[in-house]
Amino acid sequence: MLKRFPVPPGPPRRLALASLLMTAGNGAFMTCSALYFTQVGGLTPTTLALGLTVAGAVGLLAGVPLGHLADRRGPREVAAALVALNGVAAAGYLLVRGFPAFVLIASVFVVSERGSRAALQALIAGLLEGDQLVRTRAVIRSVNNLGVAVGALLAGVALQIGTTWAFSAVLVLDTLSFFASALVLRGLPSVPPAPPKPAGAPKLAVLRDAPFAVFTALSGLLSLHTVLLEVIVPLWIINHTHAPVAMVTVLFVVNTISVVLFQVRVATRVHDMTTGVRASRLAGLILCAACVLFAASSTGDAVVAGIVLVAAGVVHVWGEMVVSAAGWTISYELAPADSQGQYQGFFFTGYAASVMVAPTVLVFLLIQWGTPGWLLLGGVFVLAGLAIGPAVNWATRNRVAPSTA
Repeated sequence: MLKRFPVPPGPPRRLALASLLMTAGNGAFMTCSALYFTQVGGLTPTTLALGLTVAGAVGLLAGVPLGHLADRRGPREVAAALVALNGVAAAGYLLVRGFPAFVLIASVFVVSERGSRAALQALIAGLLEGDQLVRTRAVIRSVNNLGVAVGALLAGVALQIGTTWAFSAVLVLDTLSFFASALVLRGLPSVPPAPPKPAGAPKLAVLRDAPFAVFTALSGLLSLHTVLLEVIVPLWIINHTHAPVAMVTVLFVVNTISVVLFQVRVATRVHDMTTGVRASRLAGLILCAACVLFAASSTGDAVVAGIVLVAAGVVHVWGEMVVSAAGWTISYELAPADSQGQYQGFFFTGYAASVMVAPTVLVFLLIQWGTPGWLLLGGVFVLAGLAIGPAVNWATRNRVAPSTA
């Protein structure tokens, strides 16, 4: 399957395989997790949402220290250990029969997931460089979408059966996928740990890096787009358009196929700080255009609304791919070579915080307020994309040598 992607054998292909295994298993479980926890795990929809919010908040604190651990102990070893811990937590879900157990296990799951992402990004940066690094990151994102799609198809069987046994089988699959991914990661070359910091140097330098924090916050604003397709657009279609509900599935298919086919092509055009800043500006404009199209879908009949929604979906996924490529490139370029783990952990924390608050904010802004909310969000995207340039310039002027970071 991986041979269909333009990624060479060796570490790039192993990294892509590890990601495919993780996302296929996790995609299968996430597709039927709500039914599992409410029908088998003893939760109500309200307690499920509350537990996920608590786990997400706990996970926000994990990225930087676990990323720092990857820098100091070696990203391959830490990434493999945390991915395996993800598998242990997935198996722990089999024991959930109430709220306390769910919060505990979900917190372990989210913490290990956030930490493994930071460690994995540091591992990629340690193993690859140049065009190979850019292309591999893009391939991994394409593979992730493919893995989620494959997992969702497998989960469809469990959803049709609808029994405790069927849901538990999906959890076992998820567990095994994490363990298999950890084994693949252990087979990669080891990246030496970063040398110890000089006496008096801050251990978590990223927490004192104001320009990088501003860049992370602006990227978090652009990341608001990530919940549009999953949460906002289905509610928008049902409540504000004449389009059939089936359009939700159409837009998901358009999004998934587009990322699988075009993410590599988009990412290879963003290869340094200059192209990253340019891509950020472009992404803000593209996402603004998508907001305008989504708003316009409320004005026509079913056919017109459907056509406009497809156009909005295409523009949205284009912006999504450009945002991802720009964020990868700039975050890697700004991070000191010996602190990639903690910097990538901090960068992903900004994304995670954005995704955590976005559903509540955007439901009010877009579903309750309607078209003016879409236009306001589009303006936020434009301003955030434009502001990344000055933030990167500030960060570049204040960069320090890794040995004193």
